[in-house]
Amino acid sequence: MPGGERTKSEPSAVFEDLRDESEELDRIVRELSPAQWAAPTPAPRWTVAHQIAHLAWTDRAALLAMSDADAFAGEVEKAIAAPESFVDEGAEEGARQDPAALLAGWREGREQLQKVLRAAAADKTRFPWYGPPMSAASMATGRLMETWAHGQDVADALGIVRTPTDRLRHVARIGVRARKFAFDVHGVTAPEGEFRLELTAPSGELWTYGPEGAGQRVTGAAVDFCLLVTQRAHRADLDVRAEGPDADRWLDIAQAFAGPPGKGRAPKETR
Repeated sequence: MPGGERTKSEPSAVFEDLRDESEELDRIVRELSPAQWAAPTPAPRWTVAHQIAHLAWTDRAALLAMSDADAFAGEVEKAIAAPESFVDEGAEEGARQDPAALLAGWREGREQLQKVLRAAAADKTRFPWYGPPMSAASMATGRLMETWAHGQDVADALGIVRTPTDRLRHVARIGVRARKFAFDVHGVTAPEGEFRLELTAPSGELWTYGPEGAGQRVTGAAVDFCLLVTQRAHRADLDVRAEGPDADRWLDIAQAFAGPPGKGRAPKETR
């Protein structure tokens, strides 16, 4: 099957991949000591516990968005009123729990979300979110992206090197689709023309996006592109290359997540 076809997200595949991504992270944290739960991660002021608490908190937010749009609208208003602290406050509240309770709550929430996502997949309903409304498949894709990205923070804190998988196709796809958004949140007019992306998957397969004859291109390792768009590593430390001024600018500001521009990570040589 051509690489471009493999980048498409089928609902059943993304639900299974979200489950597998969550279980992989669960295996990393399930036996941690209290000291390891309190270990600092690359995110300022966030420990391993904060990372898992954030995932549990966001799963609950997704469940609320899919079950009670009016109640979720109230949560969006809170986020708008305190854009710099809203997420941190949610993580802090969860991180104060005993690790066993935090882990149990995360497991329960993600299991409930799996059931709701799969039940909603049959229709075309779109659910509210902090960014644009999402289908069930899009919601699952977003949850997978966050699980992988925050899992990377946990792995970095614990000195663990994870083996990348082709589940990253969902993360890469969000990064590609969020190109205009990345320009918009920086107050920059997004270029009109499409870019060509050619990313080498962990399996060695080539994932392609955009017309083959596009004048501007991005090439490199898919895992590094995903680290870039989730802002888990600095561009200078990654195997991602741009051809063309607009593509080059995009790689400096790319983000796959909703909300204001992230601060990103410093290059390794400056840490």
